[in-house]
Amino acid sequence: MKDALAVIRERTSINLFDSSKQISEAEIRDIVADAIQAPSSYNIQHWRFVAVTDPERKKQLQAAAYNQAKVGQASATIIVLGDLRGYEKMSKILAPLVKVGTITQEAANSTAQRAAASYTSNPQFQRDEAIRSGALAGMTLMIAAQAGGYATGPMIGFDPEQVKKLFGISDRYVPVMLITLGHAAPGNASRKPRLSVEEVLAFNQGREF
Repeated sequence: MKDALAVIRERTSINLFDSSKQISEAEIRDIVADAIQAPSSYNIQHWRFVAVTDPERKKQLQAAAYNQAKVGQASATIIVLGDLRGYEKMSKILAPLVKVGTITQEAANSTAQRAAASYTSNPQFQRDEAIRSGALAGMTLMIAAQAGGYATGPMIGFDPEQVKKLFGISDRYVPVMLITLGHAAPGNASRKPRLSVEEVLAFNQGREF
């Protein structure tokens, strides 16, 4: 395994994948196990994942992604979802902490109630948090994949409603992004340049960047 900074600096979005190389369900599970270490508000963990590996299902997803070839070439494409009602799982999420005595049941109930109050009457906040948390998990997934020697490519070019329909995803979930996952083929572009720190950072006061 490479160190974290090396992985961050080497990661790039891949468009050409080697379709002859596959990735197993066990390998995908390992990558997702790392992805779910991402942070989220109240530790709600809004992220959910659908790993599309079957060739016929990949063809369907490729069509919903405006026929971008990388969806069909990649070993898997991960549909990253955000749960709009993730706060409903707060009691389950907090139960292990109650069991070991980290918090009391009363404190757990209070936390769950506060979380519900923040979300239930605010659909925009539900959506914003689902996308924020899903995006954090998506980035963590890409870093984990890179550390394991795999290539990834995040995608927002797809029809979310078509994806939901094709894969039986209810309106409880908002599609955040697709992430192609596999092994890079020759011919990918080099890593794109970034703006300098001076162009993106200010201290103590905003400015026109």
